[in-house]
Amino acid sequence: MRENLKKARKEAGMTQQQMADRLGIGLRHYQKIEYAELNGSFEVWDALEDLLGVHQRILREISSNHHAPTKNQ
Repeated sequence: MRENLKKARKEAGMTQQQMADRLGIGLRHYQKIEYAELNGSFEVWDALEDLLGVHQRILREISSNHHAPTKNQ
């Protein structure tokens, strides 16, 4: 999940559908970008950066829900 993207979208008061509409892409396409299932094009990231006022490097960060691997005993 791209938590920074989700947070920025919510702080902008926008739903995923509104973001998709503003970007000219489908809802599922946007969801895949936010859920880090799809990278998205340069044009989409440039538009996200402009819409949200947050550098795309920050928006692109993927948070890990995985725990650190444990040492085998």
